[in-house]
Amino acid sequence: MAGKTESSKKSIPPYMKAVSGSFGGIVEACCLQPIDVIKTRLQLDRSGSYRGIAHCGTTIVRTEGVRALWKGLTPFATHLTLKYTLRMGSNSVLQSAFKDSQTGNLSNRGRMMAGFGAGVLEALAIVTPFEVVKIRLQQQRGLSPELLKYKGPLHCAHTIIREEGILGLWAGAAPTMMRNGTNQAAMFTAKNAFDTILWSKHEGDGKMLQPWQSMISGFLAGTAGPICTGPFDVVKTRLMAQSRSGGEVKYRGMFHAIRTIYIEEGLFSLWKGLLPRLMRIPPGQAIMWAVADQITGFYERTYIHNVPL
Repeated sequence: MAGKTESSKKSIPPYMKAVSGSFGGIVEACCLQPIDVIKTRLQLDRSGSYRGIAHCGTTIVRTEGVRALWKGLTPFATHLTLKYTLRMGSNSVLQSAFKDSQTGNLSNRGRMMAGFGAGVLEALAIVTPFEVVKIRLQQQRGLSPELLKYKGPLHCAHTIIREEGILGLWAGAAPTMMRNGTNQAAMFTAKNAFDTILWSKHEGDGKMLQPWQSMISGFLAGTAGPICTGPFDVVKTRLMAQSRSGGEVKYRGMFHAIRTIYIEEGLFSLWKGLLPRLMRIPPGQAIMWAVADQITGFYERTYIHNVPL
């Protein structure tokens, strides 16, 4: 009885959550990079060159080759791995801070606040500079190195710093913080709710979900964010894509960009690229959680509940 009480007080340490996120990020990046490239191209398409997801993908393959669908993979994979490491670790720390000091329980409000804080932190520390580099690389058309302004991730970052200053790597930081904070608040809360409703899985109960169960919960949890944060994602992409080296810029900030896009392109343009986002983010969350839950579940069963292998 004492052993059971002792194990119930223990929880998976933040570093273990961080490790699980890093492995999940690597697997997700390799699987879903082509969809991210198509999403970025559609969001940057102001002239109507692409008639949809399939046309965009086939056009890229026909004119630039299959490898072009994995443009920006190095910064994308590195960024996802670091992002999930920070997200899962910081969310675990913040959840501990928001738990009731008497009961040790975490309310839905506390879970949402922890998720929002983790999203804002990852946006500032990792997401914004990596996505600036990724988007600048993805918007380049062609495969001939001599025709490309940016020769690779490091050259791209160096060029941005030289031409636009160090803050050029944080273009679009405000909408990125809003997007990621809202996304993670919704995602962590929804993931916990779906685990409870669908599989009767409660945090710390020692029950290990099957990968397919984690994928279903993760997929469902990943659907709400893109719909709510579509305008922030479009604005973030536009702000990151524009170079400040020429002096004049089209968009002067988050609110100016929203207003300009609405006036020039219409309300629904603020949700451009939503379908490829829905094709990428929910499956990405499904893949990430399938990996992460196996790692944290193994740790919980082996080192907290002492379940024999």
